[in-house]
Amino acid sequence: MTSVTDIKFQDKDSWHLGTLSSQTRSFVAGQVLADIADKDDRIVIMNADLGHANRTIEFAEKHPERYFNMGIAEHNMVSASAGLASVGYIPYIGTFASFLGILCCEQIRTDLAYPNMPVRLLSHHAGISLGYYGTSHHATEDIGIMRSMANMKIICPADSYSLEHAIRQTVDLEGPIYFRLGGGDDPDVYHPGDAWQFDKIQLLREGKDAVIFANGMMVHPALEAAKKLAQDGIDIAVADLHTVLPIDRKSLLSILDKTPLAFVAEDHNTRSGVATAVADEIVDSQLSGVRLVRIGFPPNEYAIIGAPYHLYQHYGLTTAGLEARIRAELRKREI
Repeated sequence: MTSVTDIKFQDKDSWHLGTLSSQTRSFVAGQVLADIADKDDRIVIMNADLGHANRTIEFAEKHPERYFNMGIAEHNMVSASAGLASVGYIPYIGTFASFLGILCCEQIRTDLAYPNMPVRLLSHHAGISLGYYGTSHHATEDIGIMRSMANMKIICPADSYSLEHAIRQTVDLEGPIYFRLGGGDDPDVYHPGDAWQFDKIQLLREGKDAVIFANGMMVHPALEAAKKLAQDGIDIAVADLHTVLPIDRKSLLSILDKTPLAFVAEDHNTRSGVATAVADEIVDSQLSGVRLVRIGFPPNEYAIIGAPYHLYQHYGLTTAGLEARIRAELRKREI
């Protein structure tokens, strides 16, 4: 029987590296948690038959007695993790974002969020990164779902460095945490020694003409687009809004006060995700004079099906797409 991690694709551009299992250089949770677990016997990992795809199998190699493959029974995995959390463990549970953040919504709400259980959701291959698998495997609504739950925290790391810091900094936090991860091939944004702090917006690039708020897999193209625009004298700030909930309101409003043209680039629909979180803060603070431009998936349709490489181009979620959109919006201001 062919495993999802063994499927090969004819078009190498579809997956960049040929197989799903090879795109895992930014999936470091297994390694990091294995290291933490050496001194913390509360740490356990559960996955839904995707231990190789998300690399949590690396935890099993060091701590097999605390690693549980629950099979393709995601609802049961969430509920079982609540049971473990109720007796003192800190479970980290992993599967595709479409199966965890969407399929298991009711179990997350009732079994984790309501009783405020310290379960960490490793929700990988978010957005449209599973391309050809289709709508059932796309997760373009999960941030909106998680944002609506009391007690929930949402973190969208951009690369392996930020994922490691996110995990290490939040081990002892109360309540559930939704880690929204990409496809595992995320290029490096941060480097050793760089600052990264949970619940704080990280301003990666200063700029006076506009600001791009991004997180997860959108941070790298946002930075690259800003560099290209700088060649023509267009000065764009880039902010990594990695912690969506709780949002860093103070930093957000400070940045918007300096650069009132704001773009939000997200691998999510634009109705309920990061752009909406930013818009909520603008409205609630009664901040005037800010123009907010949402870049993501149209809220009234589902993403088309195809190779991720081409889908990101189609929706403008690439360096070139972001650059073009920013230029177009700046031209509107000149008219």
